[in-house]
Amino acid sequence: MLELTLEPTDNLSRPAFKDKSNCEIWLQQLQLTNLHQAHGVLRFQLEEFNRFPIQGLERFNTLELFCETLVAVQEDYAKKLISKRLPFSDEEMTIFVAIISLWQNMVTGYQRCLQAFLDGDKQLEQYGALLTQRCMRYIGLQIFEHQRNSYDCNPNLWQQLHALYAFAEKNNFQQSKITDGLHSPNQPSSCQSVWVKTLLASHGHPDLLTRGQLKMLDRWLNNWSDMIEVDLRYDLNEEEAQTLAVDLWSSQGLQNVKIISTSGEMRYLAMMPLSKLLRVKTILLDQGQSPQQLELGEYSRADCLDFLNKLHLYLCDPKFHRQTERKPVAQAADLCFSIEGIYAHLALKPFRQPKQEIGSDRLGQIQIESFGRVLTDTNRLKIIQMGFAFESWLIENESQLGVKVLRENRQGERIGIHQLVAVQPHDTNSFLIGKVSWLVVTLSGQLRMGLQYFPGIAQPISIQNRGLNNILTDKAVAALLLPAVPELKTPASLIVPRDFFRANHLASITNLDGQIQIVKLGFSVLKGSDFERVSFTPN
Repeated sequence: MLELTLEPTDNLSRPAFKDKSNCEIWLQQLQLTNLHQAHGVLRFQLEEFNRFPIQGLERFNTLELFCETLVAVQEDYAKKLISKRLPFSDEEMTIFVAIISLWQNMVTGYQRCLQAFLDGDKQLEQYGALLTQRCMRYIGLQIFEHQRNSYDCNPNLWQQLHALYAFAEKNNFQQSKITDGLHSPNQPSSCQSVWVKTLLASHGHPDLLTRGQLKMLDRWLNNWSDMIEVDLRYDLNEEEAQTLAVDLWSSQGLQNVKIISTSGEMRYLAMMPLSKLLRVKTILLDQGQSPQQLELGEYSRADCLDFLNKLHLYLCDPKFHRQTERKPVAQAADLCFSIEGIYAHLALKPFRQPKQEIGSDRLGQIQIESFGRVLTDTNRLKIIQMGFAFESWLIENESQLGVKVLRENRQGERIGIHQLVAVQPHDTNSFLIGKVSWLVVTLSGQLRMGLQYFPGIAQPISIQNRGLNNILTDKAVAALLLPAVPELKTPASLIVPRDFFRANHLASITNLDGQIQIVKLGFSVLKGSDFERVSFTPN
Protein backbone atom coordinates (compact mmCIF):
# COMPACT_ATOMS: atom_id res chain seq x y z
CA MET A 1 0.00 0.00 0.00
CA LEU A 2 1.26 3.48 -0.90
CA GLU A 3 2.11 5.54 2.17
CA LEU A 4 1.63 9.31 2.00
CA THR A 5 3.07 11.46 4.79
CA LEU A 6 0.68 14.36 5.26
CA GLU A 7 0.13 16.85 8.06
CA PRO A 8 -3.45 17.00 9.39
CA THR A 9 -5.75 19.71 8.06
CA ASP A 10 -6.47 22.69 10.28
CA ASN A 11 -9.72 24.62 10.74
CA LEU A 12 -7.64 27.66 11.68
CA SER A 13 -6.32 28.06 8.14
CA ARG A 14 -7.68 31.06 6.25
CA PRO A 15 -7.21 30.66 2.49
CA ALA A 16 -8.57 33.38 0.20
CA PHE A 17 -10.65 30.69 -1.55
CA LYS A 18 -12.21 27.48 -0.26
CA ASP A 19 -13.64 25.99 -3.45
CA LYS A 20 -13.31 26.15 -7.21
CA SER A 21 -15.78 28.99 -7.80
CA ASN A 22 -14.14 31.29 -5.24
CA CYS A 23 -10.70 30.35 -6.56
CA GLU A 24 -11.75 31.44 -10.05
CA ILE A 25 -12.83 34.85 -8.75
CA TRP A 26 -9.64 35.23 -6.71
CA LEU A 27 -7.39 34.36 -9.66
CA GLN A 28 -9.12 36.97 -11.85
CA GLN A 29 -8.22 39.62 -9.28
CA LEU A 30 -4.63 38.47 -8.75
CA GLN A 31 -2.09 41.12 -9.75
CA LEU A 32 0.76 39.63 -11.81
CA THR A 33 2.68 42.83 -12.59
CA ASN A 34 5.05 42.29 -9.66
CA LEU A 35 6.32 38.77 -10.30
CA HIS A 36 8.10 38.35 -6.97
CA GLN A 37 5.05 39.46 -5.02
CA ALA A 38 2.64 37.37 -7.12
CA HIS A 39 4.76 34.28 -6.59
CA GLY A 40 4.78 34.83 -2.83
CA VAL A 41 0.99 35.30 -2.75
CA LEU A 42 0.38 32.11 -4.76
CA ARG A 43 2.67 30.15 -2.49
CA PHE A 44 1.07 31.43 0.72
CA GLN A 45 -2.50 30.90 -0.47
CA LEU A 46 -1.80 27.38 -1.70
CA GLU A 47 -0.21 26.49 1.64
CA GLU A 48 -3.31 27.80 3.43
CA PHE A 49 -5.64 25.97 1.06
CA ASN A 50 -3.75 22.70 1.55
CA ARG A 51 -4.27 23.00 5.32
CA PHE A 52 -7.99 23.72 4.96
CA PRO A 53 -10.29 20.69 5.41
CA ILE A 54 -12.34 20.14 2.24
CA GLN A 55 -13.85 17.23 0.32
CA GLY A 56 -11.43 15.46 -2.00
CA LEU A 57 -13.23 16.14 -5.29
CA GLU A 58 -13.64 19.85 -4.53
CA ARG A 59 -9.97 20.10 -3.62
CA PHE A 60 -9.04 18.38 -6.89
CA ASN A 61 -11.21 20.68 -9.02
CA THR A 62 -9.76 23.74 -7.29
CA LEU A 63 -6.19 22.58 -7.83
CA GLU A 64 -6.88 21.91 -11.51
CA LEU A 65 -8.08 25.49 -11.91
CA PHE A 66 -5.21 26.90 -9.85
CA CYS A 67 -2.43 25.11 -11.74
CA GLU A 68 -2.65 27.02 -15.04
CA THR A 69 -1.83 30.37 -13.41
CA LEU A 70 0.73 28.79 -11.11
CA VAL A 71 2.66 27.11 -13.94
CA ALA A 72 2.81 30.35 -15.96
CA VAL A 73 4.15 32.31 -12.96
CA GLN A 74 6.66 29.56 -12.15
CA GLU A 75 8.00 29.62 -15.70
CA ASP A 76 8.50 33.39 -15.64
CA TYR A 77 10.04 33.33 -12.15
CA ALA A 78 12.49 30.60 -13.16
CA LYS A 79 13.90 32.90 -15.88
CA LYS A 80 15.64 34.84 -13.11
CA LEU A 81 17.99 31.88 -12.68
CA ILE A 82 19.03 31.53 -16.33
CA SER A 83 22.80 31.16 -16.86
CA LYS A 84 23.70 32.02 -13.27
CA ARG A 85 27.05 30.87 -11.98
CA LEU A 86 27.15 28.43 -9.09
CA PRO A 87 26.61 28.29 -6.25
CA PHE A 88 23.64 30.67 -6.29
CA SER A 89 23.82 33.96 -4.44
CA ASP A 90 21.53 34.38 -1.42
CA GLU A 91 18.95 36.19 -3.57
CA GLU A 92 19.06 33.53 -6.29
CA MET A 93 18.82 30.73 -3.74
CA THR A 94 15.72 32.37 -2.26
CA ILE A 95 14.10 32.31 -5.69
CA PHE A 96 15.16 28.71 -6.31
CA VAL A 97 13.78 27.50 -2.95
CA ALA A 98 10.51 29.37 -3.55
CA ILE A 99 10.06 27.67 -6.94
CA ILE A 100 10.71 24.21 -5.49
CA SER A 101 8.39 24.90 -2.55
CA LEU A 102 5.54 25.90 -4.82
CA TRP A 103 5.87 22.70 -6.85
CA GLN A 104 5.87 20.76 -3.57
CA ASN A 105 2.70 22.57 -2.48
CA MET A 106 1.01 21.23 -5.60
CA VAL A 107 2.24 17.73 -4.73
CA THR A 108 0.81 18.09 -1.23
CA GLY A 109 -2.56 19.21 -2.57
CA TYR A 110 -2.89 16.27 -4.96
CA GLN A 111 -1.57 13.87 -2.32
CA ARG A 112 -4.48 14.90 -0.08
CA CYS A 113 -6.82 13.98 -2.92
CA LEU A 114 -4.99 10.68 -3.45
CA GLN A 115 -5.21 9.93 0.26
CA ALA A 116 -8.97 10.48 0.07
CA PHE A 117 -9.03 8.00 -2.84
CA LEU A 118 -7.10 5.46 -0.76
CA ASP A 119 -9.50 6.01 2.12
CA GLY A 120 -12.42 5.02 -0.11
CA ASP A 121 -13.89 8.38 -1.13
CA LYS A 122 -16.67 7.34 -3.53
CA GLN A 123 -16.48 10.60 -5.50
CA LEU A 124 -12.85 9.84 -6.35
CA GLU A 125 -13.07 6.10 -7.01
CA GLN A 126 -12.44 6.61 -10.75
CA TYR A 127 -9.62 9.11 -10.18
CA GLY A 128 -6.81 6.81 -9.03
CA ALA A 129 -4.71 6.99 -12.19
CA LEU A 130 -5.30 10.71 -12.67
CA LEU A 131 -4.36 11.65 -9.09
CA THR A 132 -1.26 9.46 -9.21
CA GLN A 133 -0.22 11.06 -12.49
CA ARG A 134 -0.67 14.57 -11.06
CA CYS A 135 1.48 13.76 -8.01
CA MET A 136 4.16 12.32 -10.29
CA ARG A 137 4.02 15.33 -12.59
CA TYR A 138 4.81 17.85 -9.84
CA ILE A 139 7.44 15.68 -8.19
CA GLY A 140 9.01 15.35 -11.64
CA LEU A 141 8.98 19.13 -12.05
CA GLN A 142 10.86 19.49 -8.77
CA ILE A 143 13.49 17.00 -9.90
CA PHE A 144 13.84 18.68 -13.28
CA GLU A 145 14.13 22.14 -11.68
CA HIS A 146 17.06 20.85 -9.65
CA GLN A 147 18.64 19.20 -12.67
CA ARG A 148 18.49 22.18 -15.00
CA ASN A 149 19.92 24.48 -12.32
CA SER A 150 22.71 21.99 -11.46
CA TYR A 151 21.66 21.35 -7.87
CA ASP A 152 21.47 17.84 -6.44
CA CYS A 153 17.91 17.09 -5.35
CA ASN A 154 16.79 15.38 -2.19
CA PRO A 155 16.91 11.61 -2.85
CA ASN A 156 13.42 11.38 -1.35
CA LEU A 157 12.02 12.95 -4.51
CA TRP A 158 13.19 10.02 -6.63
CA GLN A 159 11.94 7.58 -4.00
CA GLN A 160 8.50 9.23 -4.03
CA LEU A 161 8.36 9.22 -7.82
CA HIS A 162 9.33 5.55 -8.06
CA ALA A 163 6.87 4.61 -5.30
CA LEU A 164 4.02 6.30 -7.15
CA TYR A 165 4.93 4.51 -10.38
CA ALA A 166 5.10 1.18 -8.52
CA PHE A 167 1.66 1.98 -7.08
CA ALA A 168 0.33 2.61 -10.59
CA GLU A 169 1.82 -0.67 -11.81
CA LYS A 170 0.34 -2.59 -8.87
CA ASN A 171 -3.11 -1.23 -9.70
CA ASN A 172 -2.56 -1.82 -13.43
CA PHE A 173 -3.35 1.75 -14.44
CA GLN A 174 0.20 2.91 -15.30
CA GLN A 175 -0.78 3.22 -18.97
CA SER A 176 -4.32 4.51 -18.49
CA LYS A 177 -4.89 7.52 -20.73
CA ILE A 178 -5.31 10.81 -18.89
CA THR A 179 -6.16 14.26 -20.21
CA ASP A 180 -3.48 16.74 -19.19
CA GLY A 181 -3.37 20.17 -20.80
CA LEU A 182 0.03 20.88 -19.28
CA HIS A 183 1.46 17.68 -20.77
CA SER A 184 0.14 18.12 -24.28
CA PRO A 185 -3.24 19.55 -25.33
CA ASN A 186 -3.65 17.09 -28.19
CA GLN A 187 -2.09 13.98 -26.69
CA PRO A 188 -3.18 12.12 -23.55
CA SER A 189 -0.74 11.46 -20.76
CA SER A 190 -0.34 8.53 -18.33
CA CYS A 191 1.54 7.66 -15.17
CA GLN A 192 4.09 5.76 -17.23
CA SER A 193 4.65 8.55 -19.76
CA VAL A 194 5.21 11.11 -16.97
CA TRP A 195 7.64 8.74 -15.24
CA VAL A 196 9.54 8.00 -18.46
CA LYS A 197 9.63 11.66 -19.43
CA THR A 198 11.08 12.65 -16.05
CA LEU A 199 13.69 9.89 -16.29
CA LEU A 200 14.75 10.79 -19.82
CA ALA A 201 14.72 14.56 -19.25
CA SER A 202 16.96 14.18 -16.19
CA HIS A 203 19.28 11.80 -18.06
CA GLY A 204 19.55 14.18 -21.03
CA HIS A 205 21.92 16.60 -19.26
CA PRO A 206 19.42 19.49 -18.89
CA ASP A 207 22.10 21.51 -17.08
CA LEU A 208 24.07 21.67 -20.36
CA LEU A 209 21.12 22.78 -22.51
CA THR A 210 20.07 26.26 -23.51
CA ARG A 211 16.63 27.57 -22.58
CA GLY A 212 15.47 26.98 -26.15
CA GLN A 213 16.72 23.40 -26.08
CA LEU A 214 14.94 22.82 -22.78
CA LYS A 215 11.68 23.86 -24.42
CA MET A 216 12.38 21.51 -27.32
CA LEU A 217 13.17 18.73 -24.87
CA ASP A 218 9.88 19.25 -23.05
CA ARG A 219 7.84 19.31 -26.26
CA TRP A 220 9.55 16.32 -27.87
CA LEU A 221 9.46 14.09 -24.79
CA ASN A 222 5.76 14.85 -24.36
CA ASN A 223 5.26 13.33 -27.81
CA TRP A 224 7.79 10.52 -27.60
CA SER A 225 7.71 9.19 -24.02
CA ASP A 226 4.86 6.81 -24.85
CA MET A 227 7.01 4.96 -27.39
CA ILE A 228 9.50 3.87 -24.71
CA GLU A 229 8.57 0.49 -23.27
CA VAL A 230 9.23 -0.30 -19.61
CA ASP A 231 10.41 -3.90 -19.29
CA LEU A 232 11.24 -6.29 -16.45
CA ARG A 233 14.24 -7.72 -18.37
CA TYR A 234 16.55 -6.73 -21.18
CA ASP A 235 18.74 -8.13 -23.96
CA LEU A 236 22.20 -6.60 -24.14
CA ASN A 237 23.32 -5.76 -27.67
CA GLU A 238 26.49 -3.71 -27.98
CA GLU A 239 25.80 -2.74 -31.59
CA GLU A 240 22.43 -1.19 -30.90
CA ALA A 241 21.30 1.70 -28.73
CA GLN A 242 22.02 1.33 -25.05
CA THR A 243 19.52 0.03 -22.52
CA LEU A 244 18.97 2.23 -19.47
CA ALA A 245 17.80 0.93 -16.12
CA VAL A 246 16.24 2.19 -12.91
CA ASP A 247 15.74 0.55 -9.54
CA LEU A 248 12.33 1.32 -8.05
CA TRP A 249 13.83 0.85 -4.59
CA SER A 250 16.56 3.40 -5.24
CA SER A 251 16.89 7.15 -4.85
CA GLN A 252 18.33 7.67 -8.34
CA GLY A 253 17.17 8.10 -11.88
CA LEU A 254 18.31 6.23 -14.98
CA GLN A 255 21.70 4.53 -15.11
CA ASN A 256 23.61 2.61 -17.71
CA VAL A 257 22.58 -1.02 -17.49
CA LYS A 258 26.22 -2.14 -17.32
CA ILE A 259 26.99 -0.24 -14.10
CA ILE A 260 23.75 -0.38 -12.11
CA SER A 261 23.44 -2.87 -9.26
CA THR A 262 20.46 -5.12 -9.87
CA SER A 263 17.64 -5.65 -7.40
CA GLY A 264 14.22 -7.26 -7.34
CA GLU A 265 12.54 -4.09 -8.59
CA MET A 266 14.47 -3.29 -11.75
CA ARG A 267 12.85 -1.65 -14.75
CA TYR A 268 14.58 -1.39 -18.13
CA LEU A 269 14.08 1.17 -20.87
CA ALA A 270 15.19 -0.02 -24.31
CA MET A 271 16.30 3.06 -26.22
CA MET A 272 16.32 1.48 -29.69
CA PRO A 273 12.90 2.87 -30.75
CA LEU A 274 13.90 6.38 -29.71
CA SER A 275 17.29 5.98 -31.39
CA LYS A 276 15.63 5.05 -34.69
CA LEU A 277 13.19 7.95 -34.39
CA LEU A 278 15.97 10.48 -33.77
CA ARG A 279 18.01 9.11 -36.68
CA VAL A 280 15.06 9.11 -39.09
CA LYS A 281 14.13 12.69 -38.26
CA THR A 282 17.76 13.76 -38.65
CA ILE A 283 17.95 12.14 -42.09
CA LEU A 284 14.67 13.69 -43.22
CA LEU A 285 15.78 17.13 -42.08
CA ASP A 286 19.03 16.67 -44.03
CA GLN A 287 16.94 15.74 -47.08
CA GLY A 288 15.05 19.02 -46.90
CA GLN A 289 11.90 18.38 -44.88
CA SER A 290 10.99 21.15 -42.43
CA PRO A 291 10.76 20.79 -38.64
CA GLN A 292 7.04 21.56 -38.95
CA GLN A 293 6.51 18.67 -41.36
CA LEU A 294 8.25 16.36 -38.90
CA GLU A 295 6.18 17.65 -35.95
CA LEU A 296 9.26 19.10 -34.24
CA GLY A 297 7.76 22.54 -33.67
CA GLU A 298 8.47 26.07 -34.83
CA TYR A 299 12.24 25.82 -34.72
CA SER A 300 14.94 26.24 -37.35
CA ARG A 301 16.31 23.23 -39.22
CA ALA A 302 19.81 23.93 -37.89
CA ASP A 303 18.65 24.06 -34.25
CA CYS A 304 16.69 20.83 -34.64
CA LEU A 305 19.57 18.99 -36.29
CA ASP A 306 21.98 20.08 -33.58
CA PHE A 307 19.64 19.05 -30.77
CA LEU A 308 18.59 15.75 -32.34
CA ASN A 309 22.24 14.72 -32.55
CA LYS A 310 22.88 15.88 -29.00
CA LEU A 311 19.89 13.94 -27.64
CA HIS A 312 20.97 10.80 -29.46
CA LEU A 313 24.43 11.12 -27.94
CA TYR A 314 23.15 11.61 -24.38
CA LEU A 315 20.28 9.11 -24.40
CA CYS A 316 21.08 6.43 -26.94
CA ASP A 317 24.80 6.15 -27.69
CA PRO A 318 26.59 3.55 -25.53
CA LYS A 319 29.97 4.84 -26.75
CA PHE A 320 29.31 8.20 -25.07
CA HIS A 321 29.27 6.60 -21.63
CA ARG A 322 32.27 4.38 -22.33
CA GLN A 323 34.30 7.38 -23.48
CA THR A 324 33.56 9.21 -20.25
CA GLU A 325 34.52 6.33 -17.96
CA ARG A 326 37.20 7.40 -15.49
CA LYS A 327 39.40 5.66 -12.97
CA PRO A 328 38.93 6.55 -9.27
CA VAL A 329 41.50 8.89 -7.76
CA ALA A 330 41.77 10.64 -4.41
CA GLN A 331 44.27 13.43 -4.90
CA ALA A 332 44.42 17.03 -3.70
CA ALA A 333 44.79 19.79 -6.27
CA ASP A 334 44.87 23.58 -6.50
CA LEU A 335 42.56 25.32 -8.96
CA CYS A 336 42.52 28.85 -10.30
CA PHE A 337 40.21 30.63 -12.73
CA SER A 338 40.16 33.30 -15.48
CA ILE A 339 42.89 34.03 -17.99
CA GLU A 340 44.46 36.73 -15.83
CA GLY A 341 44.37 34.50 -12.75
CA ILE A 342 45.95 31.58 -14.59
CA TYR A 343 48.52 33.91 -16.16
CA ALA A 344 49.44 35.23 -12.70
CA HIS A 345 50.05 31.74 -11.30
CA LEU A 346 51.99 30.56 -14.34
CA ALA A 347 54.16 33.68 -14.46
CA LEU A 348 54.09 34.08 -10.68
CA LYS A 349 53.24 37.74 -11.07
CA PRO A 350 50.12 39.69 -12.05
CA PHE A 351 49.70 40.59 -15.70
CA ARG A 352 51.09 43.96 -16.79
CA GLN A 353 51.53 45.68 -20.10
CA PRO A 354 54.71 44.29 -21.77
CA LYS A 355 57.90 46.34 -22.02
CA GLN A 356 60.68 46.08 -24.53
CA GLU A 357 63.28 44.98 -21.98
CA ILE A 358 62.39 42.49 -19.29
CA GLY A 359 65.64 40.61 -18.95
CA SER A 360 64.90 39.61 -15.36
CA ASP A 361 62.06 37.41 -16.62
CA ARG A 362 64.34 35.16 -18.65
CA LEU A 363 64.83 32.75 -15.73
CA GLY A 364 61.09 32.55 -15.25
CA GLN A 365 60.61 31.66 -18.92
CA ILE A 366 63.21 28.88 -18.67
CA GLN A 367 61.50 27.47 -15.57
CA ILE A 368 58.12 27.48 -17.29
CA GLU A 369 59.54 25.61 -20.29
CA SER A 370 61.15 23.03 -17.99
CA PHE A 371 58.69 22.65 -15.14
CA GLY A 372 55.44 24.26 -16.31
CA ARG A 373 55.65 27.11 -13.78
CA VAL A 374 58.01 29.59 -12.14
CA LEU A 375 59.59 27.98 -9.10
CA THR A 376 60.20 31.10 -7.01
CA ASP A 377 57.53 32.48 -4.65
CA THR A 378 58.27 36.10 -5.51
CA ASN A 379 55.09 38.23 -5.89
CA ARG A 380 52.89 35.45 -4.42
CA LEU A 381 51.35 37.83 -1.88
CA LYS A 382 50.61 40.36 -4.60
CA ILE A 383 48.84 37.71 -6.65
CA ILE A 384 46.65 36.73 -3.71
CA GLN A 385 45.88 40.36 -2.90
CA MET A 386 44.64 40.85 -6.45
CA GLY A 387 42.10 38.06 -5.98
CA PHE A 388 43.93 35.24 -7.73
CA ALA A 389 44.34 32.89 -4.78
CA PHE A 390 44.29 29.12 -5.23
CA GLU A 391 41.28 27.05 -4.22
CA SER A 392 41.66 23.61 -2.64
CA TRP A 393 39.86 20.83 -4.52
CA LEU A 394 39.92 17.03 -4.53
CA ILE A 395 40.37 15.04 -7.75
CA GLU A 396 37.81 12.19 -7.47
CA ASN A 397 38.45 10.44 -10.77
CA GLU A 398 40.24 11.08 -14.02
CA SER A 399 40.69 9.99 -17.61
CA GLN A 400 42.86 11.11 -20.49
CA LEU A 401 40.20 13.64 -21.37
CA GLY A 402 39.77 15.28 -17.98
CA VAL A 403 38.85 14.95 -14.33
CA LYS A 404 35.99 15.12 -11.86
CA VAL A 405 36.79 17.39 -8.92
CA LEU A 406 35.10 18.36 -5.65
CA ARG A 407 35.70 21.65 -3.85
CA GLU A 408 36.78 21.05 -0.27
CA ASN A 409 34.98 24.13 1.08
CA ARG A 410 31.54 25.58 0.46
CA GLN A 411 32.91 29.06 -0.17
CA GLY A 412 34.84 30.05 -3.26
CA GLU A 413 34.65 31.28 -6.82
CA ARG A 414 31.23 31.20 -8.47
CA ILE A 415 31.67 29.04 -11.55
CA GLY A 416 29.79 28.61 -14.82
CA ILE A 417 29.64 26.08 -17.63
CA HIS A 418 32.45 26.39 -20.22
CA GLN A 419 34.56 28.54 -17.91
CA LEU A 420 38.37 28.39 -18.11
CA VAL A 421 40.12 26.51 -15.29
CA ALA A 422 43.71 25.59 -14.42
CA VAL A 423 44.43 22.51 -12.28
CA GLN A 424 47.67 21.81 -10.43
CA PRO A 425 47.67 18.35 -8.81
CA HIS A 426 49.77 18.32 -5.65
CA ASP A 427 52.12 15.69 -7.06
CA THR A 428 53.25 17.89 -9.97
CA ASN A 429 54.54 21.39 -10.62
CA SER A 430 52.62 21.68 -13.89
CA PHE A 431 49.25 23.23 -14.54
CA LEU A 432 46.66 21.51 -16.72
CA ILE A 433 44.33 23.88 -18.55
CA GLY A 434 40.74 23.01 -19.38
CA LYS A 435 37.13 24.09 -19.34
CA VAL A 436 34.16 23.25 -17.16
CA SER A 437 32.05 20.60 -18.93
CA TRP A 438 29.44 20.21 -16.19
CA LEU A 439 28.95 21.18 -12.58
CA VAL A 440 26.56 20.51 -9.73
CA VAL A 441 26.06 21.76 -6.19
CA THR A 442 25.89 18.79 -3.82
CA LEU A 443 23.43 18.43 -0.96
CA SER A 444 26.25 19.42 1.40
CA GLY A 445 26.70 22.70 -0.49
CA GLN A 446 30.01 21.77 -2.10
CA LEU A 447 30.66 22.27 -5.80
CA ARG A 448 31.49 19.26 -7.96
CA MET A 449 32.42 19.59 -11.61
CA GLY A 450 33.81 17.80 -14.63
CA LEU A 451 36.69 19.35 -16.55
CA GLN A 452 37.80 18.72 -20.11
CA TYR A 453 41.54 19.22 -20.56
CA PHE A 454 43.26 21.00 -23.43
CA PRO A 455 46.44 19.29 -24.72
CA GLY A 456 49.83 20.81 -23.93
CA ILE A 457 51.42 22.73 -21.05
CA ALA A 458 50.24 26.34 -21.23
CA GLN A 459 52.66 29.27 -21.31
CA PRO A 460 51.68 32.79 -20.18
CA ILE A 461 51.89 35.48 -22.87
CA SER A 462 50.46 38.87 -23.64
CA ILE A 463 48.74 39.51 -26.97
CA GLN A 464 47.91 42.69 -28.81
CA ASN A 465 45.98 43.28 -32.03
CA ARG A 466 47.69 44.88 -35.01
CA GLY A 467 45.85 46.95 -37.59
CA LEU A 468 46.74 48.59 -40.87
CA ASN A 469 50.43 48.93 -41.62
CA ASN A 470 51.11 46.49 -38.78
CA ILE A 471 50.39 49.17 -36.14
CA LEU A 472 49.37 48.07 -32.64
CA THR A 473 45.75 49.13 -32.11
CA ASP A 474 44.67 47.99 -28.64
CA LYS A 475 46.23 47.47 -25.26
CA ALA A 476 47.79 44.10 -24.61
CA VAL A 477 45.77 41.47 -22.72
CA ALA A 478 46.78 38.36 -20.83
CA ALA A 479 46.63 35.16 -22.89
CA LEU A 480 47.94 31.61 -22.90
CA LEU A 481 49.90 29.69 -25.52
CA LEU A 482 49.22 25.97 -25.89
CA PRO A 483 52.17 24.43 -27.78
CA ALA A 484 51.76 21.78 -30.46
CA VAL A 485 51.42 18.18 -29.27
CA PRO A 486 52.75 16.01 -32.15
CA GLU A 487 51.68 12.73 -30.49
CA LEU A 488 48.06 13.89 -30.64
CA LYS A 489 48.51 15.68 -33.96
CA THR A 490 47.35 18.85 -32.25
CA PRO A 491 48.77 22.15 -33.55
CA ALA A 492 49.64 25.06 -31.31
CA SER A 493 46.77 27.34 -30.30
CA LEU A 494 46.07 30.46 -28.26
CA ILE A 495 43.64 31.02 -25.40
CA VAL A 496 42.48 34.63 -25.51
CA PRO A 497 39.70 36.61 -23.77
CA ARG A 498 36.20 36.51 -25.22
CA ASP A 499 35.62 39.05 -28.02
CA PHE A 500 39.36 39.50 -28.66
CA PHE A 501 39.59 37.17 -31.66
CA ARG A 502 39.39 38.54 -35.19
CA ALA A 503 39.79 35.99 -37.96
CA ASN A 504 42.72 36.54 -40.35
CA HIS A 505 43.95 39.55 -38.37
CA LEU A 506 47.54 40.05 -37.21
CA ALA A 507 48.46 40.03 -33.54
CA SER A 508 51.62 40.57 -31.54
CA ILE A 509 52.60 37.97 -28.92
CA THR A 510 55.04 38.89 -26.15
CA ASN A 511 56.64 36.13 -24.06
CA LEU A 512 57.78 36.55 -20.46
CA ASP A 513 61.35 37.23 -21.59
CA GLY A 514 60.17 40.09 -23.80
CA GLN A 515 60.52 38.29 -27.13
CA ILE A 516 57.88 39.38 -29.63
CA GLN A 517 56.34 37.29 -32.37
CA ILE A 518 53.89 38.46 -35.03
CA VAL A 519 51.17 35.88 -35.81
CA LYS A 520 48.12 35.66 -38.01
CA LEU A 521 44.97 34.53 -36.22
CA GLY A 522 43.16 31.69 -37.99
CA PHE A 523 39.81 30.33 -36.84
CA SER A 524 37.95 29.81 -33.58
CA VAL A 525 38.55 26.30 -32.23
CA LEU A 526 36.35 26.64 -29.15
CA LYS A 527 34.42 29.46 -27.52
CA GLY A 528 33.93 29.33 -23.74
CA SER A 529 32.10 31.64 -21.37
CA ASP A 530 35.20 33.73 -20.57
CA PHE A 531 37.71 32.66 -23.22
CA GLU A 532 38.20 31.60 -26.82
CA ARG A 533 40.69 29.05 -28.12
CA VAL A 534 41.95 30.04 -31.57
CA SER A 535 44.37 28.79 -34.19
CA PHE A 536 47.27 30.86 -35.50
CA THR A 537 50.23 30.78 -37.85
CA PRO A 538 53.53 32.70 -37.65
CA ASN A 539 53.51 35.70 -39.94
